[in-house]
Amino acid sequence: MRLLRVGPPGAERPAALDADGILRDLSSVVAEVDGAFLADRAALAAVAEALDAGTLPEVARATRRGAPFARPGKVVGIGLNYRCYAAESGAAMPERPVVFLKPGSTVCGPEDGIDLPPGSTATDHEVELGVVIGRALRRCDDPARALASVGGYVAVNDVTERHLAADGPTWAKGKCCDTFTPAGPWLVTPDEVADPQALALELRVNGELRQAGDTKDMAFSVAELLCYLSGLMTLEPGDLVLTGTPAGVAAGRPDPKPFLRDGDVVELEVEGLGRQRTPVRAAGRSDERSVG
Repeated sequence: MRLLRVGPPGAERPAALDADGILRDLSSVVAEVDGAFLADRAALAAVAEALDAGTLPEVARATRRGAPFARPGKVVGIGLNYRCYAAESGAAMPERPVVFLKPGSTVCGPEDGIDLPPGSTATDHEVELGVVIGRALRRCDDPARALASVGGYVAVNDVTERHLAADGPTWAKGKCCDTFTPAGPWLVTPDEVADPQALALELRVNGELRQAGDTKDMAFSVAELLCYLSGLMTLEPGDLVLTGTPAGVAAGRPDPKPFLRDGDVVELEVEGLGRQRTPVRAAGRSDERSVG
């Protein structure tokens, strides 16, 4: 299934694309696309049955799309997980996954816009495969069980303000700004993703191809990441795991580095997970709105 949340910020309702690509309202079947829903097999089956029946009301295509899942309890990021990215940055591949946390307030819809923080000098783009947890996972050492815990896959942009990230001792300040995790357009259930290690990713800024990679280039696979993270913390239904980005970020390019600026448009796609088109806005120019 391809799940979405549509409507005004803070008042999104669940939706899904049917077999014909028509957007259908799920409000009569499920209250929210969240961890509780993703962990409920009966609820997932009920949604699939309702979509097959073809009786759910259609949603207008112009309706705003929010993040396709409710605000996560935690967002867990992974750094330096693509060999091509490590080579580009001149960094050695880590022996263990590099882990950082982002607040759930960074998550926004795929077209809501990236708000540059005040004084932004080096805001960068990072196309990534996102993994939303569907079943709690704790101290797991079985890759098959780790993958079975996945509730869905999603295209994300792990936006980073490099200047703030470098103002250590951790990357947190460069990762935590509102709108720094555009997600969507869809949350795709695992039955529609044959192999998470065989997905092409690409990102363009103002039509220029900046990043192009494939999840097969990951140093640590999705299953390995989930096993490792579950030994550090319990991964709970609804949590979002970001799995790293391939080469081509602005920080890895020659000077003057093409960091994001007011008026830019970022388009990205992960194979089978849909395409985002996100405008970039200067501090003070964005509309007041809720994220999520």
